[in-house]
Amino acid sequence: MGTRPLRILIAWRPGEYGTETLAYAAWLSRTTKVQIRVVSVLSRGWPLTSLARLSSNDSWVANETSTLESIIKSELKLAGLRKGMLDDDAVRVIETSSESTTICREAEDFSADLVLLGTRRNNAQDWSSLSKSGFVMGSTSDALLHYSPVPLALAVPSAKLSKHGVTRISVCYIDTPQSHSALNKAADLAHRWEVPLRLVSFTPRGATMYPTENGYGTSSDLMVEWREQAMALLDRGVDRAHTRYPELSIDSEVASGNGWEEAISSIKWKKGDMLVLGSSTLGPFGRVFIGSSTNHIVRHSPVPMLITPA
Repeated sequence: MGTRPLRILIAWRPGEYGTETLAYAAWLSRTTKVQIRVVSVLSRGWPLTSLARLSSNDSWVANETSTLESIIKSELKLAGLRKGMLDDDAVRVIETSSESTTICREAEDFSADLVLLGTRRNNAQDWSSLSKSGFVMGSTSDALLHYSPVPLALAVPSAKLSKHGVTRISVCYIDTPQSHSALNKAADLAHRWEVPLRLVSFTPRGATMYPTENGYGTSSDLMVEWREQAMALLDRGVDRAHTRYPELSIDSEVASGNGWEEAISSIKWKKGDMLVLGSSTLGPFGRVFIGSSTNHIVRHSPVPMLITPA
């Protein structure tokens, strides 16, 4: 990314998604220089234009586009995203039958450093229930999490963001090629933004543990062994990060608990934390694929996330 502004493409659908994506972007703007573009997709439920819609002056599209542009510009202003932070073509409303494909194309056209996604809402959910949850995937975010060519930033509705921007980068580390990639990205950001780096290993007990009746020892014994192994992995990760940036402030922590939610909440999270997660790839296609562990973390993370392609 060099010294240029962080280029953020916000995928936002008024009504179905909230404004946490704009809050996330504003939070990043308090950390580093940003250049922001918002893409809103008018989803078309038919593959071809119907006879009633052959006019070059499609009033439905024009009216919806005008309404969405007005809403988005108003929300950008309310979020504190000033003109100097916005791209010259700051708001793009596109009619298409494939939202995820369009977002990927727009990210490439914008040379985006990351695509920012919000959590999905539906008519059965109210704000009080969402405010207690992590990231909730919709069909578009689920598709992007499986093949986006650029990092994905996931906004959490319940996250309380520091007025000082990002003050610490946390990264999930388990000493795999995917977590090496995530660690490099996290270390690069921590170095660029001059903030500390924390390596975290999650060791939930419960469904992920071996059944004790099979002779693997007690759950307590296994947790002690897993914790010792996790600490050894983290030590190697700290060494890798220090090799990359010797002057970087780095610490590590093992998060344990009964299940993923308790394990994630067992360590302290700050308002300025960003959590970086790695991904694996789907063979020669080199596309993002998130595993079951990442899925659990995404659902329960109390802080904004960044998922990096391997």
